[in-house]
Amino acid sequence: MKKVMLNVVGIAVCVGGLFLALDYALAMPDVIVSYATNECVSVINYDGMFFSGGDYDCGNLPSKYNHVWSE
Repeated sequence: MKKVMLNVVGIAVCVGGLFLALDYALAMPDVIVSYATNECVSVINYDGMFFSGGDYDCGNLPSKYNHVWSE
């Protein structure tokens, strides 16, 4: 019985960790960059359940973001 409980707790921790990693990845902001000028056009901030995408703009870019090209 003790091994079963240990397995259940281990699986729950793994699933919880995967959920947190997914939430962190989906909360990462998108930075839209002009293809012609190679300058920031806008920033789209997302909020996850546990992680906030932040309050970023072109003057305050995050250290990690999704790079999206625009015309």
